[in-house]
This record gives sequence, C-alpha cells and structure tokens, in this order.
Amino acid sequence: MKILWVKTDFLHPATRGGQIRTLEMLRELHKRHEVHYVAFDDPRNPEGLARSSEYSTRAYPVPHRVVSKRSPEFLLQLAAGLFDAYPVAGTRYRSQAMRQQIASLVQGQTFDAKVCDFLVPSINIDSLHGWVLFQHNVESLIWERHAETARTPLHRAYFRLQARRMFGWESAACNAASHVIAVSGVDEQLMRERFGCRNVTATGTGVDLDYFAPPDGHLHGAQRAPNGLSAQDQPQFDFVFVGSMDWMPNVDGVEWFLREVLPIIRASKPDARVAIVGRNPPASILSRQAEPGLSVTGTVPDVRPFLWQSAISIVPLRVGGGTRLKIFEAMAAGTPVVSTAIGAEGLPLQNGRTIQIADTPQAFAAECLRLIRSPQERCRIAAAALELVRTNFSWERVTRDFEDILRAVGVQSLRTA
Repeated sequence: MKILWVKTDFLHPATRGGQIRTLEMLRELHKRHEVHYVAFDDPRNPEGLARSSEYSTRAYPVPHRVVSKRSPEFLLQLAAGLFDAYPVAGTRYRSQAMRQQIASLVQGQTFDAKVCDFLVPSINIDSLHGWVLFQHNVESLIWERHAETARTPLHRAYFRLQARRMFGWESAACNAASHVIAVSGVDEQLMRERFGCRNVTATGTGVDLDYFAPPDGHLHGAQRAPNGLSAQDQPQFDFVFVGSMDWMPNVDGVEWFLREVLPIIRASKPDARVAIVGRNPPASILSRQAEPGLSVTGTVPDVRPFLWQSAISIVPLRVGGGTRLKIFEAMAAGTPVVSTAIGAEGLPLQNGRTIQIADTPQAFAAECLRLIRSPQERCRIAAAALELVRTNFSWERVTRDFEDILRAVGVQSLRTA
C-alpha cells in the first residue's frame, strides 16, 4: 500500500505515549508499505526530521511554531479561545501551510490509505472523506474530566467551555471520516454512544518486549532469585511514575498522588522513595524535589533503568482517555503496577491478578504498602502481567490488525468514489 500519514509532530525523541504508539506501528508498516509522512517541523528538535526515514519513505516537514504553554503567547491563545468555535487544543495547530501541503499531496498523488493521526491534524484537512481517523483518546472525555477535577470555579468554567467545543469538533470529525480506529474496546463503545459513530473499530496497544526486557542476570519483579525472593527487595525506588510531565492528565495524577496518597504511605513508611520520571515537570512538582525520598528527573535518556530499579510502577491518573502504554511498558519490564481505574481504562487487565486497582487515596496507599511489604506478591503479579503482554501485545501483532483495517477502508473508498 501507499499510505499518507498526517500528524502534528515527528516522532523522535519518542517521549509521549502517542508518539511511541505511532512510531512502533509505522516501523512495522514501513517494512511492507510506502509511507508518506506529513508533520510540523520543529527546528529546535532536528532529531525528529533527521530520523524520519526510520518509519517513512518520504517526509514532508511543514514550518509551524507551537508556542510553549509557559509563555505569554499561550495566555493570549487561551483568551482567544473564548471566542473561537474550535477548542484551543486544536487552534494551536491550525496552519494554512499544512492545509496546502496535504491538499497538494491528495490532489497530486494516489494513496491506498490516508491516516489522520489524532484528532488535532484534522483541523488542516479539507475533507475527511476517504480518511482513517486514528483516535488515541476520546478527547472530549479528557476535557470533561478536567472540568470535574479542576480546583477553582474559573478553571472549571473554562474546561467546560473547551469540553463542549471539543465534543462538537470530535463528533463531527468521527462521523466525517470514512473510518475511525480506537485504541481500546472501551473507547470504541464510547465513540458509538457519544457521537453516534458506527464506522469505528478498536485495535490493541502493543509493547516492545525485547526493548523492555531487563538485562541478563538482572532479577526484578517477575523473576525469582535462588532464595525465592526478588531482587526488588532492595530497589532503588519504592515507587516510580513514568510519563510526560507536560501533559495535563499526568500532572494532575502526580499532584494527586503527592498531595493525597504519599502522606498516607509515609505515615507507615517514612522512608518511602518515589521517582517522577518524565520531561518538562511543572513548577508545582519541581518545587518538591528537595523533599527527602522524592526524585524529579525531568527528561532522561532511557526510562527502563527506573522501571527495573523500582518496586512498583504507579499510574495515579484521574483524567485521561485511550490506553496507557506506560502500563504495558512496566509489565514488560517486570515491574508490578498499581493504578486507578481511569489509569488502566481500556486495557484487558484483571484486578488482583495482573494489576492492582485503587481509586481513593486510602485504597491506593493501602495497595502500595501491601505490595511493598510482600516481595512474593509483587513477583506473582509481575509474572502474570509479563505473561499477558508476551502472549498478546507485540507491536507486530497489533499492527497487522491496523493494516487489515486500512486495506478494508481503502477498498470501500474505491467502491464509493
């Protein structure tokens, strides 16, 4: 197949879940197909465009500056967002240059499949007819959850406004696209119920099993030492959170853990050690890094050692959608996971067998403490989780399902052209 793929960014360094999912799937598709990739070029990150040949046959960089959320310009965008029909999350990426590049490719070449990766790039596509919309999240649900958890009436009002606009845009796009691909059965059902969308199919989430496997001889959560205990009896960290710290759901979840859960844990275990691993942590979290036992790393070259050297991976999300690659990555690394229900939403996991689920601060702290005190229980959960991802969730298997959908949509588009 000849595939046109449109996204807002190039894929290196892959530090966000959506980037990782797209990168791994495109690597698989690129082995068998011709991939034309359109994205915004960020001159501050030359690695992105330079490495695009790893997953595409040809790349089309489009100049566009996305302003930092910490800049005065972003505040102006938020103010303008009070009067725009689209949510700010979309208007930040509106680009006439991108629109012209996509239109030129569609008019000048014949593609067997066209993929809009995430909802946001669709703001620059004239018509989604004939396109597959790859929805990593139900975006409007994320904004509604932000409104529910916002701390002040002003924040709640703004999030509700953005959620309404996101809902209208997302509903229209899902119904305009020839097909929608969701990343879980939960999201597929939500799109059917929320948007009346019938042309939607779910694919799974994958993980690079070889990449996350611990080094030879390294004993951790899913492997037993000769005495029957795990080397995680002496981990460097008790708890680790891995995720981009410039994504609002991650920030909200970490702040909730530090504010509501960690004090309960430390009442029983004063020496609890926590690592927050992810790029661009905000001032609210950086300000706490001087606390004993709390490490805030910012960007790291490799997240795997933090997973291998931690007793438990925490996913304390209260906001979000889609599926959490961070959970499968922790499982592939042999590290047991404690998560909220929203954090594990959409993944085929069994509470008490492959993961521990808890939603209140008291319950989350209790599960963390219980596992810290029981190396054998950590080993049991980690082993079951590792077997699950080994058996079902390689990227090759997941991408084959995605590929089948692209073929079917392409055939259908030809029939209705």
